Amino acid sequence: MDQIPNIFKAYDIRGLVDTEIDADFAFATGVAFAHFLQIEREPGTIVIGEDMRPSSPELAEAFSAGATSQGMDVIRIGLASTDMLYFASGKLGLPGAMFTASHNPAQYNGIKLCLSKARPIGKESGLLTIENFVREGSPIALRNVGVEKHRDMLNEYVDHLLSLVDVTKIRPLKIIVDAGNGMAGHTAPAIFARLNCEVIPMYFELDGSFPNHEANPLDESTLKDLKQAMIDNKADLGLAFDGDADRCFLVDERGVAVNPSALTALIAQRELKKRPGSSIIYNLISSRAVQEVVAENGGTGLRSRVGHSYIKKMMAESGAIFGGEHSGHFYFKEFWMADSGALAALHAIAALGESSATMSELLAPFNRYSSSGEINSKVSDTQQATDLVRNAYKSADVAIDELDGLTVNGDTWWFNLRPSNTEPLLRLNVEASTQAQMESVRDAVLSLIRG
Repeated sequence: MDQIPNIFKAYDIRGLVDTEIDADFAFATGVAFAHFLQIEREPGTIVIGEDMRPSSPELAEAFSAGATSQGMDVIRIGLASTDMLYFASGKLGLPGAMFTASHNPAQYNGIKLCLSKARPIGKESGLLTIENFVREGSPIALRNVGVEKHRDMLNEYVDHLLSLVDVTKIRPLKIIVDAGNGMAGHTAPAIFARLNCEVIPMYFELDGSFPNHEANPLDESTLKDLKQAMIDNKADLGLAFDGDADRCFLVDERGVAVNPSALTALIAQRELKKRPGSSIIYNLISSRAVQEVVAENGGTGLRSRVGHSYIKKMMAESGAIFGGEHSGHFYFKEFWMADSGALAALHAIAALGESSATMSELLAPFNRYSSSGEINSKVSDTQQATDLVRNAYKSADVAIDELDGLTVNGDTWWFNLRPSNTEPLLRLNVEASTQAQMESVRDAVLSLIRG
């Protein structure tokens, strides 16, 4: 295809509907994916899911036509969250394609691809090859056209989730779920129908125009309605999902957003009780509390770079049972090492429902430090700015490492400085024992970066 826009990203395909991604592009990508799978000697059937964006059915249809034209069979599972597509890929042992632009605004759509058993495909593991096939064209297969079938897997998906987390003994809970008009509006009713919970739904209507707020709970401004609803309804727990419902963020009974590191620590503790002595992965901008909790519970903590491909690779190599990221992604060995927002939510519900404590009380032992959150600074030269910070701390009594950007570890504080992959930005995360110390370190580093 001529004039393919630059929409192949590090882990997926994402672009503007009609101008960058359309039915012709989806067909060509289906052909390319089929060709790639044949080279990889993958199974001859692809499972395809789609989100609620208006363009998703047409794009999925065109992709399926492209794949079947090359002799591949297709199973369409219809409306699905991304973790439901990973479930289908894992259970059926088939490669998959999910049509979604995750938390991106309404004018976007995209494709997430995986090998059989939900193994990730990124730039370094096949996506570049697929992109080249799309750009250069793929050989025409001299095969019979494949067959497209449809299969509803929603109840099987829920069955699997509930086989991994025991929620049979929980006390009655009042939970507010903000689906953000995304795919949690499809999956949450099926999950919560089986729980001892009163559910107050927010924005469950599937609407890819996102009329209420963007489905991006990483942006705390999108949690405003949920926080208020928590207070108004005196609810026990609030859950906010992103557009394709593979990420989940928590809001406690006070209407306060929960630090994802605290949820990582809570799940790590629960998983280590089930499988003592196992390894847990956390990325390097997770709170120090995570590694401390892992050690306290007899586990081995493994520190990872930021990004799901690194965590999934490390999980496969180490046999780790769980991995957590600051961005609200939680990975489970029992879920084919894929991430699932719903599974993380069920762990939080089970922990709360088994306890007489409130959510904030339950998480208090894991909130040990003051954190800055991620602060972005626009700079003309990210390397030069990083070198300036490194030189400033080189002679201090600190440990410096460069696993991912620059990490400086003091005795009661640390910070990480990472360049953006796509923009001239530096991302700063600071943590310290006290709020005052965190602010002091934060301001010192920002003054070096920004001048």
